[in-house]
Amino acid sequence: MKAKKLISLGLAAAMAMSLTACGGGGGNAEKSDAGSNAGSGSAAAESSTGGSAAEGGGAAEGVPTIDQIKVGEDYQDLTASIKVLTNRTDIVDTVYKGYADEFMKLYPNITVEYEGITDYEESLNLRLTTGDWGDLCFIPTSVAKSELSQFFTPLGSFDTLDPIYNFCQEKNFDGTVYGIANGGTASGVVYNKRIWNEAGITELPTTPDEFLEDLQKIKDNTDSVPLYTNFSAGWPMGAWDAYTDAACTGDPDFKNKMPHMKDPFAKRDDMTGPYAVYYTMYEAVARKLVEEDPASSDWESSKGMINKGEIATMVLGSWAVQQCKEQGDTPDDVGYMPFPITVDGKQYAAAGGNYGFGINNQATAENQTAAMIYLKWLIEESTIYEDEQSIPALKSAPLPATLADFTNAELVSNNPAPEGEDDLFDEVNKESEVGINNDDYPDCEILEAALYGTSTLDDLMNTWNEKWTNAQESLGVEVNQ
Repeated sequence: MKAKKLISLGLAAAMAMSLTACGGGGGNAEKSDAGSNAGSGSAAAESSTGGSAAEGGGAAEGVPTIDQIKVGEDYQDLTASIKVLTNRTDIVDTVYKGYADEFMKLYPNITVEYEGITDYEESLNLRLTTGDWGDLCFIPTSVAKSELSQFFTPLGSFDTLDPIYNFCQEKNFDGTVYGIANGGTASGVVYNKRIWNEAGITELPTTPDEFLEDLQKIKDNTDSVPLYTNFSAGWPMGAWDAYTDAACTGDPDFKNKMPHMKDPFAKRDDMTGPYAVYYTMYEAVARKLVEEDPASSDWESSKGMINKGEIATMVLGSWAVQQCKEQGDTPDDVGYMPFPITVDGKQYAAAGGNYGFGINNQATAENQTAAMIYLKWLIEESTIYEDEQSIPALKSAPLPATLADFTNAELVSNNPAPEGEDDLFDEVNKESEVGINNDDYPDCEILEAALYGTSTLDDLMNTWNEKWTNAQESLGVEVNQ
């Protein structure tokens, strides 16, 4: 399947890109209190799904679902002021303000104000519990599916929204969708084409060892940093986590199988699966094919550095390509390749959503409705996906130019979890304390072990398997030998 088929086939969600910091909180640089009326007025009204919004039962009375709104026609008399929280501190006062200004031309009685937050995950984890945080935000990765209804307004039923929007499964629980992705990303590697050519590399790598050999050629033949980890920022390390399901197995059910799997982190003879992903990172660090001091790396400057050719490669989702192109005078040098793992002669790229937009279910009914209108306008009528070159929320929209040449890898997305197991992966992952796609990235543990020689990868993976087994036993999960 070529990249062009992703939207038309309506593939389900992949692991959400995790964009927070090692050990808690860091913004994704791809990355007035007006309207924040938590706990007042109709915020505690009986919802259509039962219970009160203050108790996490659903939307305040009278709040429409997103599919019920006709933007530009409905709610022209609604007056509200809403606050939108974002981690995009780099463009919150420019690009995002521009979106708000355009929307307010259409709805002059609705005021939209953005707040940029640097320590996004850490801050939101604290603010969500108060209910007094605003009206629309990126749902933190730490919020489990089973907890979504405690904080966020139902956007509609999964059966209704899934044919319309990509990645609905990622914020779906018990048939209700609580978040819609701010675009999507494909898993791969950002690279400087000029530097790879200067190193004498004529074909892109398709296996971890080929990738490591190419990094060595770059080190030997150029002045560029072969692989920049962005370890100091923390959240870029989450890309490695996000590549440990469909991208490294080609199996859209792999994430669903993991809670029932014995030793999912074990090494495979064909060098696929999670071990192969982490092996690629561990060996790159151990062989000193990364920046000299990962602890002092800098995310913002790295985008310009790869544009200039001072950095050759970064493992990040496709969302990063456009940002790197914009940070220098040689945008055409910035390219994107599939992650170097081959399954039965074929490469795969996982397609998944970025942060999902969620609406505060403790805001007033007026603010919830206004936030719903703005959200629909933003994901359907603004230029946000063209600007960020991400996979659009709408399945009917075209893929970004960034993936135009991504034809040698099949795009796959994780299938929905079996009935009754919506939160099982999260439960086993949390109980095990392995922490995949949490804001305490296990990748940091791997990088530090490789950097300082404190542990072998095999020892780490054996420990993770033991933790996984203990979690399965503790939760009474059936294990398939």
